[in-house]
Amino acid sequence: MFKGKKDWKDNLNDDAHVILSDIIDSTKKHRCAYSSSDDVKTAQLWTALVEMKKQLDETTCLLKKVEMPFRAIIEIGEEEKKKTIEKIVNEIIEPADEATQEASRKLVESLMKF
Repeated sequence: MFKGKKDWKDNLNDDAHVILSDIIDSTKKHRCAYSSSDDVKTAQLWTALVEMKKQLDETTCLLKKVEMPFRAIIEIGEEEKKKTIEKIVNEIIEPADEATQEASRKLVESLMKF
């Protein structure tokens, strides 16, 4: 007649269950704070948000550190790509006059979009 209630967390997939467990564990350092609240469950949720925000800030900081080198790599790559395209176009078209040079330049610019 009376069956024990099944824990809702048991309905989560394995990945979500591990993530939730990690989040709950990360809030334990704030136990004194949320235990003194009139609404312990809500306070624990807020401490979980604090921990998640700290993780997000750490990730953002790391991302900013690697962003500049990657931008430099991309910029160098784009410069080399343009030089190569210009070389190939000039070898094929061999621009002799102003109009052909302008057409070659526009072709290179157009090809750089790809």
